[in-house]
Amino acid sequence: MLSFKDRVIKRGFDILLAIIGIVLTWWIMLLAWIVASIETKSNGLFRQKRIGKDAKEFWVYKIKTMYPNSKNSSTVTVANDNRITKSGRFFRRTKIDELPQLFNVLFGSMSFVGPRPDVKGFADELEGDDRVILSIRAGITSPASIKYKNEEEILANVDNPIEYNRDVIWRDKVAINKEYIKNWSLKGDIEYIIKTIIG
Repeated sequence: MLSFKDRVIKRGFDILLAIIGIVLTWWIMLLAWIVASIETKSNGLFRQKRIGKDAKEFWVYKIKTMYPNSKNSSTVTVANDNRITKSGRFFRRTKIDELPQLFNVLFGSMSFVGPRPDVKGFADELEGDDRVILSIRAGITSPASIKYKNEEEILANVDNPIEYNRDVIWRDKVAINKEYIKNWSLKGDIEYIIKTIIG
């Protein structure tokens, strides 16, 4: 687990970078919100309850990339999912849809780097030493999400995406996130952020 000093350093870095990020990208978020609102004919800001630090629920914010009120309510998304809007495909590919999470970071419900926040039924059901993942804030990016940056394509090529996601990908992500926490460093966080940006 991270020491008190490590947590202070990590949080200070998050606050500083979140402020810089919001100042630089607020106009991109505004334009994306307008486009998403027009295309989905609804509020272009998406919010959903996720599991974060200490298994507590919080609202995660994104630019909406799917049509509302779809009959398909699955939380697992595959490539070429017909729920995704035209602008949503661009926002997902460029990670623009994730930008509102800068506010999650600024206000303390998320970190720049940490286990990606999932819906109920995943992190909240961890047992034993796997629950160390819940000792830190959920992240916008992580070594696991970098490894599985093509997750939607992977899931599109298996017979049962929901089962494969839970039994294979999720278990591997848990192992990767545990290793991240064990070997945490500010230098490592910076490297993961750079890798995420350059894709």
